[in-house]
Amino acid sequence: MRKEMKIILSLLLIFFCSFAQAQKASTRVLVLGLDGFSAEGFKKAKHPNLDRMIADGALSLSTRPVMPSVTLPNWTSHFTGSGPEEHGITNNAWTLATHELSSVETDADGYYPSIFKVLKDQIKNVKTAYYYNWKELIYPINKKYLDEISFGENDAYLENYNKAFDFLLRNQKNPTLAFLYSVHTDHAGHGFGWMSTEYITAIEQADVAIGELLEKLKKVGLYESTHFLLITDHGGKNKGHGGVSMVEMEVPWAITGPKIKKLGLFTQYNSNKNTSMVIADIFGAKKLPQSWTGNLLLDLFK
Repeated sequence: MRKEMKIILSLLLIFFCSFAQAQKASTRVLVLGLDGFSAEGFKKAKHPNLDRMIADGALSLSTRPVMPSVTLPNWTSHFTGSGPEEHGITNNAWTLATHELSSVETDADGYYPSIFKVLKDQIKNVKTAYYYNWKELIYPINKKYLDEISFGENDAYLENYNKAFDFLLRNQKNPTLAFLYSVHTDHAGHGFGWMSTEYITAIEQADVAIGELLEKLKKVGLYESTHFLLITDHGGKNKGHGGVSMVEMEVPWAITGPKIKKLGLFTQYNSNKNTSMVIADIFGAKKLPQSWTGNLLLDLFK
C-alpha cells in the first residue's frame, strides 16, 4: 500500500509540475502589426500562413479603429487601452514635448500608461520587446518598460523578424510580450493606392515573412505555447486615409493561442482599444489604469 501511495504521489507531482510549466509557457504573446492593413485588403490578398495561424483562434474583419483613422493615435490605442480623448495622441506629429491635448493620466515621466508598464509593474520577470520601422511609432511609449528595442531603417523589417525570434527563444522561460511591426504595407498604399497590385503584394510579402517566423517557432517548440495577435491601425482609400469611409474604418484583428477559443470569424463589436485589455488578461494582470476605456472580449477565452 505504501509503495502504491508513493507511485500516486509521484504521478501527481509530475502532473502538477507539467501543469505549472504549461501555465508558465502560456504567458508568451507575439503581436504582429501590419500598418494600413484594411479588411478589404485582407479579403483580396493571399495569406496562407496567417490563415493557418488564425484557423485555431478568432478573426474579426469589422474591428473599428479609433478616430482619426491615422497611424499614431491608433497604435497608441492598441497599447494603452484608450482613445485619443484619454491618451492625447491625436495626430502623427505628437511628441512628449510638443502636443496640444494633454493625457488624462501619466506616469512619472509624462507618458500615458501602456500595457508594457502594466506588465512590468505586475508580472514577475516579464520581458518586453518592441520592433518597428516607422520612427515616430514609439514616441508615445515609455522605453524604460521595454527590454529590447530595434528600429529598421528604410522600411526594412526582415531583420527585426529574426531579432524577435531570437528574443522569444532567449526568454522562453520568462513571461514575454513582443511587438513586431512593419510599415511597408501602409507605404505601398500611399505610394500606389489601397487595393493596388503593389499594396496586395506588400501584404503577401509580409505573410511569407510571418510564415517563416512561425515555422522557426514550431521547430524550437515555442509555437503551441504562444499567443499570437494580428493587429493594424486603419484601412485606406485611394492613396490616403484619415477619413470615416468603411474601407478606412474596418480592419482585421485576430488572436490565437492556448487560452483562446476556436471561434473562426466573429462579429462581436471590437475596437483597437481592446487589444491591451486582452493582453493583460492573458498575462493575469488585474490592476489596470482607471483611465483605460477598452473592453475585455470575454467570449474569446476558453
